[in-house]
Amino acid sequence: MSESITVRVRTFAALRDLLGFSDVPMTLPLGIDVAGLVAEVAASRPAARLVERRFAVAVNRSFAARDRILADGDEVALIPPVSGGSDVVGAGSPRPYAITDRPISLDDVAARVAAPERGGITLFAGTVRGVTAAKTGQSVGFTTDYLEYEAYPEMVEASFAQIAAETQTRWPEIGAVAIVHRVGRLEVGDVSIAIAVAAAHRAETFDACHFIIDRIKQIAPIWKREVGPDGSSWVEGPDSAV
Repeated sequence: MSESITVRVRTFAALRDLLGFSDVPMTLPLGIDVAGLVAEVAASRPAARLVERRFAVAVNRSFAARDRILADGDEVALIPPVSGGSDVVGAGSPRPYAITDRPISLDDVAARVAAPERGGITLFAGTVRGVTAAKTGQSVGFTTDYLEYEAYPEMVEASFAQIAAETQTRWPEIGAVAIVHRVGRLEVGDVSIAIAVAAAHRAETFDACHFIIDRIKQIAPIWKREVGPDGSSWVEGPDSAV
């Protein structure tokens, strides 16, 4: 019996920049857990000061506790705090949840939830802001030239489906939810995300849109880099609830 395992380790956004790799195999002792893997990575790249960073870990595309024992062939992703594929499947049937590198059509996203019995459709669109006002305690705001969005695509659509399920549990009258997020370089004014919520009546669809965008900023593995006149930086929100 082998005394070691090999796992695939993936990193994203700011962690990828710090650690200097995006996707590498690692050979580890049999019986090692997630915490042990993190310690191995930290020891191999001390300059990154990994133990001081905020990040979650996913194993095989699901968030995992640090005491989870790893198995041969596992995919382990180190996921920094999130910033707060093809668009169709089958014979032209639109997918409700998608990551795309193409411009987002709001009409297309609304059409993903439309049905004769759904009289109310609320559509939220997030666009790239060019000027951000100063926050409390700051003397000046900042200007954005463009944004670069990155995602963990194999996991992000599952997180969208989870958020949609949470929404429909909270508001059972919601008949359908669609979420489409764009990745890559986006210019000021481009649509980065579109959310459509449909129900027989409009009443709960507004609150549902608000809930969905907040949850996306908490748990969806999507990151953005702000690029402006003074340089660039990855935007990290607070620790997620997962």
